[in-house]
Amino acid sequence: MSLNRRLFIGTAAAMTAGLAAPWVRAQTKPRVVVIGGGPGGGTVARYLAKDAGDALDITLVEANPIYTTCFFSNLYIGGFWDFENLQHGYDKIAAGGVTVINDMAMGVDRAAKTVTLAGGQVLPYDRLVLSPGIDFKDGSVPGWSADQHAEIMPHAYKAGPQTQLLKKQVEEMREGGLFCMVAPPNPYRCPPGPYERISMVAHVLKTRNPTAKILVLDPKDKYSKQALFEEGWQKHYSGMVEWLGPDMGGGVVEVRPDTMEVVVDGEVTKVDVCNVIPGQMAGKIAQIAQVTDDNGWAPVMPDSMKSKLDENVFVLGDASAQGDMPKSGFAANSQAKIVAMTIRGELTGSKVFPAKYTNTCWSLIAPEDGVKVGASYEPTPEKIASVTSFVSNTGEDAALRKATYEESLGWYAGITTDIFG
Repeated sequence: MSLNRRLFIGTAAAMTAGLAAPWVRAQTKPRVVVIGGGPGGGTVARYLAKDAGDALDITLVEANPIYTTCFFSNLYIGGFWDFENLQHGYDKIAAGGVTVINDMAMGVDRAAKTVTLAGGQVLPYDRLVLSPGIDFKDGSVPGWSADQHAEIMPHAYKAGPQTQLLKKQVEEMREGGLFCMVAPPNPYRCPPGPYERISMVAHVLKTRNPTAKILVLDPKDKYSKQALFEEGWQKHYSGMVEWLGPDMGGGVVEVRPDTMEVVVDGEVTKVDVCNVIPGQMAGKIAQIAQVTDDNGWAPVMPDSMKSKLDENVFVLGDASAQGDMPKSGFAANSQAKIVAMTIRGELTGSKVFPAKYTNTCWSLIAPEDGVKVGASYEPTPEKIASVTSFVSNTGEDAALRKATYEESLGWYAGITTDIFG
């Protein structure tokens, strides 16, 4: 059996066996509305349709008819992956019995249990699933706003045109130029993501522009897989990458998009490309639904991903405040299966098993030099807690690193099949 089926389809079959119990329904089927068609929402919609049969009326609301994965988008920037390989449609989800609506959710009335779309359509629900990903916190990087400056200093942290723009800017950098990244504060989407991106930019520059430099300005004093990335940068891109943490001014940064300058602890530096990854919060619809806390994330029950503020609303993936799990595509997919199982149990009477969650994050440092970190998780009364974990070791041989990279390719094939069919 292939890796992708072992990781996702086989695991899901074991979890969901026997859940679609016969159910005598009333005149109207229970209605489930899912907002967001990525690893969280897409998986929930597909699994509900697959395992609940004809028992539920399932609607998936996603603004984009084609979904572009943020995971693996760094490999596109590095030249290892075609952009089209990141893109996935909803035809198979729709064919499986889900009503797919390409529109933007603009309002949630939790008292009336309705969702209002930009086009004017009002969708009633019995259960609402929110998986909107992230939005950016205004003012988190002085001098920068997503509305005004993303076309000059791109974030590329919502995959699509921004990813293409950043790749183009890197490839067109002047000889010997300076690439700058303003890294995000915790918590944020995909903790290894910024540093894998640095690796991929370094790979491009080493090939096309070997005298160029990379400056990383970071408000954090440590980050995911730090020892692995630093080892890799020294090995593959010696002298190219400079990382400044908060004790060296990385936490006191202003950007000036109009003049392409960054100000680090009062010192002005001219840059050629600047990738600004700002502070983050739950996607806007979670804010509109008023299921977020003062930090901008949506607190949930660890055993179900159910909102702590509304028992009929589930929030999963990047938008949720759940405990130890990172904000990753793998995590959202894992959480989605628990959400689908819980909703089926509540609306059809099928059996609900104890929640268990898993995650792995792969990163590519250089050609065939892949590393990974991951864990398994269980709910406690307070949070989703890590119970076992693993991480690649520094100094691993080339054969193991190559195998790790190949494993990540199998994972991508598996998870996208699991989400989109």
